[in-house]
Amino acid sequence: MITAKSATRRQNKAQRIERVGKLARGKFVSPDKVPEILRRIIEPGDILCLEGDNQKQADFLANQLATLEKKDLRDIHLVMSCITLPAHIELFKKGMIKQVDFCYAGPQGGAVADLVKAKKFPVGAIHTYNELYARYYIDLTPRVALIAAPKADRKGNLFLAANTEETPAIVEPTAFSDGIVFAQVNEIVDKLPRIDIPADQVDLVVEAPYPMHLQALFTRDPAAITDVQVLMAMVALRGIYEKYEVQSLNHGVGFNTAAIELLLPTYGERLGLKGKICKYWMVNPLPTLIPAIESGWVESVFAVGGEVGMERYTAARSDVFFTGRDGSFHSNRAMGQLAGHYAIDMFIGASLQIDINGNSSTVSKNRITGFGGAPNMGCQPTGRRHPTKAWLKAGAEANPGPGSPPGRKLVVQMVETFQAGRVPTFVEELDASDPSIRKALHGVTPVMIYGDDVTHIVTEEGIANLAACRSVAERQAAIRAVAGYTPVGLKRKKRETEDLRARGIVQLPEDVGVRPSEASRSLLATQDIKGLVRWSNGLYDPPSQFVDW
Repeated sequence: MITAKSATRRQNKAQRIERVGKLARGKFVSPDKVPEILRRIIEPGDILCLEGDNQKQADFLANQLATLEKKDLRDIHLVMSCITLPAHIELFKKGMIKQVDFCYAGPQGGAVADLVKAKKFPVGAIHTYNELYARYYIDLTPRVALIAAPKADRKGNLFLAANTEETPAIVEPTAFSDGIVFAQVNEIVDKLPRIDIPADQVDLVVEAPYPMHLQALFTRDPAAITDVQVLMAMVALRGIYEKYEVQSLNHGVGFNTAAIELLLPTYGERLGLKGKICKYWMVNPLPTLIPAIESGWVESVFAVGGEVGMERYTAARSDVFFTGRDGSFHSNRAMGQLAGHYAIDMFIGASLQIDINGNSSTVSKNRITGFGGAPNMGCQPTGRRHPTKAWLKAGAEANPGPGSPPGRKLVVQMVETFQAGRVPTFVEELDASDPSIRKALHGVTPVMIYGDDVTHIVTEEGIANLAACRSVAERQAAIRAVAGYTPVGLKRKKRETEDLRARGIVQLPEDVGVRPSEASRSLLATQDIKGLVRWSNGLYDPPSQFVDW
């Protein structure tokens, strides 16, 4: 039975599509008609979803949206994963947005902070990815979704290629609640390699005059890895990976974790760890993982997105990566985040700031970058029930009570004690606790990973096992012990550190069998991007900004 509400919603959609009229030929529109079509299908008060995630951007539609004025587009509730492009910022400058709910704003973090100060960035909340996707099905269901795909056929079916990313998580709630789905595509073809989004979920399609924006977000040049980062990687491998026999994991984006990946075929092999650790990955197809894959360390990789230049390599290694029958790589951000929450034994990543209680954040007074997927993967999934060696060992170490799960996910923060410019990573209080930032976020401090979820912190000084601490005071002392010469670290007490070290809560490099004098870039499986190409047998096509030959 059709209710009055659903009928009204369906009728409203029909009215909007009717307003498009002859500006479209069936579902298909020409690029020059897009601004007027957007003006006709978006209404004041709409929840508008603009696809923009870590890598794939509906940039043509975003740019056309930004050509409109407040008289054309107002009181919009914008929902989107990543605020990445200048066009996104322009929507706020023009006063079109009444509220925004998002996850990440890395490249535009400074601009977002400026808008917040100017009271032109009305934040609902900063989310983790799956949190926002879940709300698309509950209270943030889009009325209009602007998405991106590499190809459409002449019926309007979409092919998403290597970067499926979040597109299904946007399209499904929109299409099945009588919303409008408008797709920009790179090209329209007669036949698709496979159908990822069926035509009956797509209302409008435009062949954009330029390819959609793709960012090489996960590429790290081995040439930029330092000896200090090699030391930290060696310490992590001995003190965490080897100790807990970590087989399923996620690596955050950074040179620290890239160093670990490049040590597996060399240092890891020397330690006899092959087949014992790092077998199952939930991570984008990292170029720095190629040597480990080619050396037989990796059994499978599932990803939230693709990576520019890795298309031919992933197609050739369908025994490791998830690929379609056509050979193209397949990713899914929502399912990848779900896997990262429940199915892995360890998340290891970095942060801009860590406070004395182990809370971390990437938000500062002058830069609001958000969180991405870290809060989802870097937390304790208390709904988990399947046991593994790593999970049970970490749980036993944490001494769970009778009402606690028997296991624990390893949540590791791997940071150098100082950021660029000698800015301390460790602080007594996060910048995110600033009253002006809290006020903009309705009194909520934007913590990325809570200290209670963190099991270990790794720095160039050593490892602090927070899960093994039995009090807040012990936790703080353990953090000070590995905080180096930061103001936080300089407050450590020698006797406390010695006691924690005797109990194995604080471990220096030598305590886990690492000699700092051995930490050298020469241990890496390759020294540069060109070496990654060689390891891939010429199948890796690095982005142009990384090519110097």
